Amino acid sequence: MKVPFGDMKLHYHSYKSQIDQAVHRVLESGHYILGSELEKFEANFEKFLGSGYVAGCASGTEAIYLALAAAGVSAGDEVLVVAHTAVPTISAISMTGATPVFVDIDPDTCLMNVDLVERKITEKTKAIVPVHLYGQMVDMEPLLKIAAQHKIMVLEDCAQSTGATYKGAIAGTLGDYGAFSFYPSKNLGAFGDGGAVSTNSRENFDKLVMLRNYGQSKRYYHDIVGINSRLDEMQAAILDAQLPYVGKWNERRREIARRYNQGLEGIVKTPVEEEGRKHVYHLYVIQTENREELQEYLLDKGIQTLIHYPNPAHLQKAYGYLGYKPGSLPQTEKVVKRILSLPMHPGLTDEQVDAVIEAISNFCREHQSSKSSAKVTANSIS
Repeated sequence: MKVPFGDMKLHYHSYKSQIDQAVHRVLESGHYILGSELEKFEANFEKFLGSGYVAGCASGTEAIYLALAAAGVSAGDEVLVVAHTAVPTISAISMTGATPVFVDIDPDTCLMNVDLVERKITEKTKAIVPVHLYGQMVDMEPLLKIAAQHKIMVLEDCAQSTGATYKGAIAGTLGDYGAFSFYPSKNLGAFGDGGAVSTNSRENFDKLVMLRNYGQSKRYYHDIVGINSRLDEMQAAILDAQLPYVGKWNERRREIARRYNQGLEGIVKTPVEEEGRKHVYHLYVIQTENREELQEYLLDKGIQTLIHYPNPAHLQKAYGYLGYKPGSLPQTEKVVKRILSLPMHPGLTDEQVDAVIEAISNFCREHQSSKSSAKVTANSIS
């Protein structure tokens, strides 16, 4: 049985009527930038989050940049973040001129180890960016206490956690800002690039709206230095058409995760969902010592897997100037050699999930058998 990692065509055809109506409405309107579709989506996403304000923008990367810029982060400042994330998180920090300072992760959750944060804070630290990776939120309560004590801004990277919760609070509502990506494969995805920034402050929102549109307070009047980062009407309409289904999609992701957990228990290391947190499984990531061999085996069976992410940011060539070396972040460097993302999207059938479980089980059984045979042969020779 073939099991693709994702299936955007299947997704489109499952919601074709809603999406086609949204696209047609925009085309008929003749208005494609900063119009009523964006305003409607922003208002509905605010309701989804349950508080605050939302400013749509062109991508998740620029959502992070806009939030940092709105908070005044600039050259000479430091921003605490993990190296185990998609590099766009770090790219956005670099766009401000600030220096990313990397914090190691908890190897079980693959999230920022909050116990290590305070020792990284210096007089230059201006912001902390907890990355809610794979769909689970960072331990926010102690992190927010540390940030408050040191008067440091907190920006939640919610690119992979739309709809996740921490002690009942939804991702993007606990920090000073939340940054969302609507890349097509996300839990809520556009049909192209898109992003948004959430904030509980009207003042912050007003500044974000200016920053995303060349720093204009009104047309042709530029009060601050800004950029062009606008969520266009087409993508806003498509997102709004899909927004009512996010809760259902997330529950299906959780069902798939439970099925994986039950079938793979004791075979590979499965994801940990911490108490008090609702994991929405943008990605389902296992850990295994035999990652490369397992990935090749699964591909031969028609099962596509990916690695998120094989090379952490602190060891990327682009960030060599920061001076990190192998061994700088031991838990991060250990985890990236073991992780493997299994197929995960709401369109997966139980039969496909079971096929993945069966293939992994067979691989591990065969691998263990070959190891045992090799050991017997070695003992015989000796």
